Amino acid sequence: MPVQFTVNGRPASVDAPANTLLVHALREHLQLTGTHVGCDTSQCGACTVLLDGRAIKSCAMLAVQAEGCEITTIEGLALPDGSMHPMQAAFKDCHALQCGFCTPGMVMSAVDLVERHPGASEAEIRALLEGNMCRCTGYQNIVKAVQQGQQAMATATA
Repeated sequence: MPVQFTVNGRPASVDAPANTLLVHALREHLQLTGTHVGCDTSQCGACTVLLDGRAIKSCAMLAVQAEGCEITTIEGLALPDGSMHPMQAAFKDCHALQCGFCTPGMVMSAVDLVERHPGASEAEIRALLEGNMCRCTGYQNIVKAVQQGQQAMATATA
């Protein structure tokens, strides 16, 4: 079944069975492997991408449901000059990763969190990242990174 959408600012098309999950269309058909498959039950958030600007778990959505949508994966988050997005830089600067498996989904969720909840407190950040699991870090540096990314994103848009 042909499905067309925009991925990371470029038109994309996949021809896949109707039951293909969006995460598999991105990884297997478009080779965008930064979107990870962690649990296939929408529990962990490793597969989080932005769909029309909102964070979604791509393992809980069929590719055909994304027809005509704008999708941003971790590969498309970089700035036009190729430098890291402020949230990516904050995760790096704050050492908010260890194994890195959850990082792409965590970063994508954090970008959406900051866009929808500017000025979120530490408690709000922790609550809003609840759908993303990290088995390594204990979340303290992740929260710091979101706070730093929040400030950097606010400065960038000011």
